Amino acid sequence: MSNKVLMTPGGYAALNTRLQHLKAEMPKVSQEIGVAREHGDLRENAEYHAAKDKQGMLNAEIVRIESQLADAEVVDTTKLKGDKIVFGARVKLRNTDTEEEANYHIVGPAEADMARGAISYEAPLARQLMGRRAGDEVKVRTPGGEREYEVLEVSFD
Repeated sequence: MSNKVLMTPGGYAALNTRLQHLKAEMPKVSQEIGVAREHGDLRENAEYHAAKDKQGMLNAEIVRIESQLADAEVVDTTKLKGDKIVFGARVKLRNTDTEEEANYHIVGPAEADMARGAISYEAPLARQLMGRRAGDEVKVRTPGGEREYEVLEVSFD
C-alpha cells in the first residue's frame, strides 16, 4: 500500500500534461534508435547509444510521473478558507532580521518550485508554518542558520 501525497489540482494537471508530452516523445526516440541502428556496428555507434540513453531517461521520467500521479490525493484548494496555514495556503512572511518579505504557496512535493515560491508541505519552513496564523512568529533551521519569520498574511485561492 502506498502513501497518498497531497497535490493541488493545478499541480496534478501540470504533471499530467508533462506525462502526455513525454509519452508523445517516445515514438520519436524509437525512430531515432531505428535510424541509428541502420548505421551499422552498434558497439561503436554513438548515435545509437545516445538514442538508447535518451529512451531510458524518458522511460524513467514517465514511470516517476505515473507513480506521483497514482499516489496523488488532489485537494480542492478553492474550498479551503480560514486563518490557519494548511496545505494549499498562500502565505506572506517577513524575515524578522532582514525585514525582507516573501510569498509562498504550500503545495505537494511533486509541484514544489522555489523559483515560483511554491514550497512542499514537507519542507522545514512549511512544517513550521502549519497551523499558524497572521501575527505568529516561527523559527526555522536552514543550511544558513536559524531564521525567524513573522506571518503577515494567510490566504486561499
